[in-house]
Amino acid sequence: MTSQFEGPLVENNALQPPSRSKDVRSMSSTNLPKGLSYNSAAPPGSFNSDLRSTISRADTPAGLGGYTYYTDGAADESLTSEQRQAEFRSRIDKETKIKIGSENLLEALNTKNAKQTKDQRFRVESELKSSNRKIAQLKSDLEAEVQRAKDQPSSPGSRLSYLFHNAPLRSPSRPVAYKEEEEVEEQEAESPSFVLSELFQALEAENMPHDFYVERANALVELFKRHPTLKYDLAWSIFGLRIQAMLLSDSREVVAAGYRLLRYAVTDRKSLQTIRALHTDYLVIVSLVKESKASIEREQALKFVRSFLDVKDGVKEISRPVVRTIVAMAEHTEDRLRSICILTLAEILIRNPPLLVSAGGLGALTDALGDGSYQASESLSSAFLYLLDIPSRRKLLRSGYELGVPFAAFTSSSLIPANEEKLKEDAKVIAILLKNWTGLMTLSLNNFLAIRSIVSALCIPTPEMRNILLELFFDVLRIKPPSWSSSFLAGRRLTTYGRVTNLKTKVITKSPSADVEDENSRMSLLDHFTAVVLAVLLHAGLLRALLHAEEDAPDLSLKRKTTLLLGEVLKLSNQLLPSNWSASLQVLPELFHSASRFGQDTRFVATGTIYQVDSVNRTLYRSGPNAAAQGNKHQMLSETAAGMRQSEAAKAQAISQVDEGQFRTLMYETQVLNTVNYTKWKWDLIQSILDGPMLNAKRQEEAIKVTKFVHRLLSFLRPFKYRFSEVKNTKPNQRYVRAACSLMRALLQTSEGTKYLAEEKLLRQLAECLAQLDRMSGITSSSPLFSPERLSDSLVGGYFTILGVMCSSSQGLQMLGRWKIINMFYHIIELPGRDDLVRIMLSNLDFSLDNHPRIILSKAMTACSKRIRIFATRQLRKYATSEISPTSGADSSAGTAKWAIRLLVTQLYDPEIEVCEVAVKILEEACNNKRSLEYVVKCRPALDHLGEIGAPLLLRFLSTSTGYHYLDGLDYITREMDDWFLGRNDSYVAVVEASLARALADIPERPQQMQDEAPEPMEYGTVPPHFYRELTRTAEGCKLLERKGHFDEFVVTIADLGMEDEDPEIILKVKGCLWAVGNVGSMALGASFLEKSDVVKWIVQIAEESEVMTMRGTAFFVLGLISRSLHGQEILAEYKWDGTINAVGECLGFCFPLDFQKLFTIKPWTGSFSDTRPTLSKVQTITSVADSDDTNARILELIKDLANTVLTKRAAADLNAIKAKNPRGFQKPALFHKVMAILESQHYRLGACRFVIDLFDKKVMRQIVLEEEEDDSSDESDSETNPE
Repeated sequence: MTSQFEGPLVENNALQPPSRSKDVRSMSSTNLPKGLSYNSAAPPGSFNSDLRSTISRADTPAGLGGYTYYTDGAADESLTSEQRQAEFRSRIDKETKIKIGSENLLEALNTKNAKQTKDQRFRVESELKSSNRKIAQLKSDLEAEVQRAKDQPSSPGSRLSYLFHNAPLRSPSRPVAYKEEEEVEEQEAESPSFVLSELFQALEAENMPHDFYVERANALVELFKRHPTLKYDLAWSIFGLRIQAMLLSDSREVVAAGYRLLRYAVTDRKSLQTIRALHTDYLVIVSLVKESKASIEREQALKFVRSFLDVKDGVKEISRPVVRTIVAMAEHTEDRLRSICILTLAEILIRNPPLLVSAGGLGALTDALGDGSYQASESLSSAFLYLLDIPSRRKLLRSGYELGVPFAAFTSSSLIPANEEKLKEDAKVIAILLKNWTGLMTLSLNNFLAIRSIVSALCIPTPEMRNILLELFFDVLRIKPPSWSSSFLAGRRLTTYGRVTNLKTKVITKSPSADVEDENSRMSLLDHFTAVVLAVLLHAGLLRALLHAEEDAPDLSLKRKTTLLLGEVLKLSNQLLPSNWSASLQVLPELFHSASRFGQDTRFVATGTIYQVDSVNRTLYRSGPNAAAQGNKHQMLSETAAGMRQSEAAKAQAISQVDEGQFRTLMYETQVLNTVNYTKWKWDLIQSILDGPMLNAKRQEEAIKVTKFVHRLLSFLRPFKYRFSEVKNTKPNQRYVRAACSLMRALLQTSEGTKYLAEEKLLRQLAECLAQLDRMSGITSSSPLFSPERLSDSLVGGYFTILGVMCSSSQGLQMLGRWKIINMFYHIIELPGRDDLVRIMLSNLDFSLDNHPRIILSKAMTACSKRIRIFATRQLRKYATSEISPTSGADSSAGTAKWAIRLLVTQLYDPEIEVCEVAVKILEEACNNKRSLEYVVKCRPALDHLGEIGAPLLLRFLSTSTGYHYLDGLDYITREMDDWFLGRNDSYVAVVEASLARALADIPERPQQMQDEAPEPMEYGTVPPHFYRELTRTAEGCKLLERKGHFDEFVVTIADLGMEDEDPEIILKVKGCLWAVGNVGSMALGASFLEKSDVVKWIVQIAEESEVMTMRGTAFFVLGLISRSLHGQEILAEYKWDGTINAVGECLGFCFPLDFQKLFTIKPWTGSFSDTRPTLSKVQTITSVADSDDTNARILELIKDLANTVLTKRAAADLNAIKAKNPRGFQKPALFHKVMAILESQHYRLGACRFVIDLFDKKVMRQIVLEEEEDDSSDESDSETNPE
């Protein structure tokens, strides 16, 4: 469902005047152009009626083959920058899929007969070439758009516009655009106050066509946009009358324009009070209850209500009758505005919970959460979780079981397969609740009743439900299925032990070093949270339910899936949970007991289950290291290094065993010696020869001198042979580049090969082709080899990969210098407009040797464009993060690392902040190595000019004595310490909570189309760097902390205010102190601070007894930080908390109370709330309304009966009969006030509200709004309404 208004629209974000037709229905049914919105600039209260994106290929303007390229400033200005970028990325994704499909098809065709597939391969290559060109053009346009967005500051509403108005708009033609610019210039020349007065006078005109008023209202909106301060000086005595006249119009478009104008006139809460004094509450209710054909009026009325939420304390000006009307719309499943009504109610629930509760909105939100029809379930769940956190807000939920609605679908006995989609949506909601600490605490009420119900649902033998439940548990436990899981689930046996075992040697390639800081030294809050979720599920009987589901599986696929989950659960419990938990789980006592019952048939099922679980466990163990079990990482690195040495030795032995006859046979089998047609060569066999026997000097000499094997391979690579250089740039064809690189490495390893390569024509021809790019060389070509088109379409970029291999050896560099190729590299760096060539060159050159390539990279980092400087800086990462050993030469890896670090320190002074940020990220990663950190400090970088960007790197300096003294000399430590003590501790709470929430949300990263400009991915779910933790890494820092007395202040705050459950500022303060104490206690030198105080006792008390759920979660994670040291675990053991250690006794930072239920014990509460709501003007909300007139009293009684679904039909018939007999009774404003009071005090469906309001004559509303009520009616109203 896309957001398309039924009402008309004009350009420039304005309402379109209605067509001059006497038929009102023709005006209301005027359709909009597809994808357009008259509010694309996202003013206050802006939204789209459907929360999903409306971008589609069908909306793309025709005429350019489905693509519209924005290459200059003439792009569609009605679109926001985010919209244009999203459109570009959507097109790039589509073309990338086409490219991948073409490459896969081409790879399949290469395995078939070349003659039979010649035509088909040609068509596929043409399509691939077209996709490459389109992707290149789209990426170029996207880069230009990103740069333009950075140069032009976006409006405050642009982000909201992108979220809710994502439909592409049609750009105006050139003459229209020029005309609009001239009009804008003329309007800017006039005085805004004069234009405002003119428009006010125009709106005073009566009996004018409807489009006259719409155009003037649109002009006023544009005036407010250009001059935002103008609305602060509005004369509401005049402006209000004009607005009232528009809102009372018979034209829906005029009424909608009035709401829109009001929305743009809102400034603050006082202006909202002025607007409400115009009786807009009644008008909004009347508009909202209209039928769907009045969609434009209803939508603008709802936008007007939402604009209250954009004003500080504006929610307090929303009346309860308006909220009740929105609730009725949210309960109407067929209403087009239902989704945005639910979102509005969720926002009101967060900002003013008593108002929503008193209006009966909780029921609508609970139903939306449970029925699975609302798409943005995350926002709805967050609103409920916000209420449940603090006791004062928690009491607004009367039952306490509001979050249990999604669980009902899994426990209902009347479930049928047709409910599968609903089950998936409910499972999504349950996953959100289980990934939130407040949600987990709430679901643990009543002895984990809700969680036990979802676990026990595994026993229901419904395939659809069981599959959804298994996927749910995979999700909440963050289990990533291994690579072999698809084959296992498909029914294949696990016979890949040998291949799986070798995965470890591919994952970790660094040599062990005690100076490398463990990657897990930054505690993973995500793993700690996963551990507690696993403990809760196991406590609720997950293991028993999985065993039952495995034995009673409906089909083989679900049986295997259950077995896989069972194996993963056992693996996680062994890694994350204390030994007293995992020891009893691993033996599977119930299963072994069943398997040992000899003489019963059930033992065979149990025995098979044990075998399958054991098989899965062994395969999981061999699949490689995982995140939480890495206690003895150095031992694992040593084993990996030993395995790699054995592999290399075996490879060398295999090479030496190939004799002359076998080698010649292998060369003949490649077909290289039989034909010059490279498409007939067996490239897999060629690759194996180049990586194996060709590394033997004797075999290589034979291949060079005796056969033409090497000659033909090098001849294939020559540019002027037009064979390798004409091959299409596809994924399958990259094998030619890999073979060429292997050939170069093999030749450079022997003196005979080096001599042969130096005399070959390949380098000479490459030098000539590179000279075509140098204007000073005198060599030109109409179609140069390294043109942008050929770089993208063919494999000529592979020549730089070959040259990069040659840069890795001194002999290769000498050959490059002989043919002046190094000189060409210097000239390429200076080429204007050839960033593509520079990127390819820099990404393939080898900088491990202290030679010309390093100078070339240094030049690119300082003299090229910003994009190239960022790209060049990123190339230093793999060199800067290599290990620095104490005894190493200048040409070793240590010398390379020091060179890279020096260049990165230089980049910290780049004029572009993006370049500095990339350098800081790489230096921070390099500082994981202690010697690298000391060398960075030795370079004495100045980071003051970078502000917050350089702060993480400065914090890393504190971890060594050298860095401490360096920062102390800059007076950084005392200033930063005072800053953290006075405020940064509080802001740290928001950072760490946002990081954990982001990690648990599983939001997929946006695909990075431009690797050089994409920011480094953030590491979510870990404890962010904390000043006090880094300070306590050194003895000097501990002395300073003790002298300042900050730790004692934190302890006092926790002890005195730790049990606070009302004041948000105090709660935030305590959380900040908890994180500071936890970070200090996580360090080995911080143990003395814990010993001197009883702070652990207070933290344990908070974790077990605090009534603030998020406070409990903070204390729980802080105790995990403290348990990272053996001394901390000893202190925790005194308070009956147990920590997790690995097989070698190292602490992992996960801890749990011995009495597990203490962590989830919350006092039950009873619902109670104070009704502090604004009410309708001139009408007080009353529980009973009476009238002295018998007919009016009967009308009021019948309207009350409309709230009863049993009496609705009869009451409506009686009301119609009364109106037919006495229509004048429904023309009295006094009766209308009483009816509205009844509608406010009771819950009515949307149709009933519409029916009641339609009973009254339209002039009643005019009398109320314009205050034209007769005195006798007012007196009658006063006498007939009972105060109690």
